[in-house]
Amino acid sequence: MNRVVLTGIGVVSSIGIGAEEFAAGLRAGRSGARPISVFDTTGFEHANGCEVVGFDPSRWLRDLDPSTMGKASQFSVAAARMAVADAGLAGQLTDKRGLVTVGTTDGESFDLDRLVETEVEDGPEAMDGAGARRVPAPLLSLSIARELRLGNVSAYTIATACSAGNYAIGDGFDAVRSGEVDFALCGGADAMCRKTFAGFYRLGTIAPEFCQPFDVDRKGILTGEGAGMLVLESLDSAVRRGARIYAEVLGYGLNCDAYHQVAPNQSSIERCMRLALDDAGVKPHEVDLISAHGTGTKANDITETRAIRQVYGDRPPRTISVKSMLGHTMGAASALGTIACALAITHGFVPPTINHRVTDPECEIDCVPNESVAADLRVVQNNGMAFAGNNASVILGKYTPGEPAVNGLAPVAVNPAAADPRPADNRSEVKR
Repeated sequence: MNRVVLTGIGVVSSIGIGAEEFAAGLRAGRSGARPISVFDTTGFEHANGCEVVGFDPSRWLRDLDPSTMGKASQFSVAAARMAVADAGLAGQLTDKRGLVTVGTTDGESFDLDRLVETEVEDGPEAMDGAGARRVPAPLLSLSIARELRLGNVSAYTIATACSAGNYAIGDGFDAVRSGEVDFALCGGADAMCRKTFAGFYRLGTIAPEFCQPFDVDRKGILTGEGAGMLVLESLDSAVRRGARIYAEVLGYGLNCDAYHQVAPNQSSIERCMRLALDDAGVKPHEVDLISAHGTGTKANDITETRAIRQVYGDRPPRTISVKSMLGHTMGAASALGTIACALAITHGFVPPTINHRVTDPECEIDCVPNESVAADLRVVQNNGMAFAGNNASVILGKYTPGEPAVNGLAPVAVNPAAADPRPADNRSEVKR
């Protein structure tokens, strides 16, 4: 079983495009909140969101025509190209065995919004054929393979809503860990759309100005958009080519409780985190930071923090929410959260939970309010939770050449020919 490392990051977000800008935005506690402009918000009393600004798809798309792609596909392809370049693998993956998988909530609902509007106003015969061809969700992954000319990959899209990015990372991790593939390009993507905004608005969960996770006066979420893509490869491969390693992927856990369409289930979230810790070979006291799902709704914040305390006891690790900065980016959310964890490990800081005033007494955590803090992080956990009880947690560890693995496994030798089998008793249990 291979040890798996993260060597490339691609980000499209409301607080920065690319790994460097994204890390700077996280450290500064930058907010992506602004009035929504990508669709008509007439009739809504308040309409702030976290849009991506300054994104030019032609900068990243070289072979595919951006007009043939929806916004979410444009985001995913751009982030994938960034990640491959960041990993130093541009032009080197054409014939490599690979996996391309993107998680999403809405697919191309921005285009679907327009088609439905046309159908309602002018009838189905007036619907735009080009727009209809952009809608299928598999294009989020297939477009990456086509744009990067990856001829030996499996490419598919995972639609487990707001935890889908972590689901995709888990699939990529398994494929590289088992040796089935040489690399995995995995993450999540979604674009803002009126349908999703209106749905959350009708539920009464859209905040009027900004997102305040864990705050006693929180008002709800802000919808956001973007993409986060990661390059995963074996540690042997990364060491052999002298790649920069952001972090080691230690393990993950998934479950689906089907408890309720929208309400989270505490025991199920707790079980998911324990699955991830067991898969990673990590004890709760070894975790330095939790990047929570942290939506800024009472149901999520209280349920998740209670589950965390069940797993970690009365003194849990610092627990933050990057959604305070990014808004809820749906299928991209947990992928961007995992990337935030890797950057925090690499650059030695804990991102803040911004817009924070007073912690809700029912959320007994240190959420690192408003300002980032310096920290030497060894193990970090990222949570993703979704409607219908689709939960996913990913565990990352700091990689230091020559030191034993965080979870006690033998380190990979610098000699690329040296084998590094992981012990059989550390292999993951069935997580689905």
